[in-house]
Amino acid sequence: MRRVVIHIAVVAGVASTLGGCGFGDVRAPLPEFMRAKAPDPPSPEPPPDVKRLLRERLDAVFLAASQPTNVRVSEPRPNLRGSGWTACVKAEVMSVTGKPLGTQTYRVEISGGLIADRRQADPEDTCVSEAYEPI
Repeated sequence: MRRVVIHIAVVAGVASTLGGCGFGDVRAPLPEFMRAKAPDPPSPEPPPDVKRLLRERLDAVFLAASQPTNVRVSEPRPNLRGSGWTACVKAEVMSVTGKPLGTQTYRVEISGGLIADRRQADPEDTCVSEAYEPI
């Protein structure tokens, strides 16, 4: 009986040791044939229709109280900081008190056909050099 228990323990130990053998990570320091295949990069989304998105959801970029006029948009560009697309949007806006604030420029991120995020354009963004079309 004792011999059977020892035999089972040895087989279980060998099985667990060999179970750890397999393919290494993509970045493992192993020969190429022993590494797992790198996953294929995700296919890029088709360019979104930014004009249509803004016509349908202008409130996703500008507050209704700001009364945006003369809204213009740039061509969408692939997002360099992640997946999806980015575009620049300009409009003449008003303050809450009704005074004109002038032209405000926002950088919008589009993912899955929706405006996922917006932020005021920075000098490092390419919004200054973009060509704009009215929506």
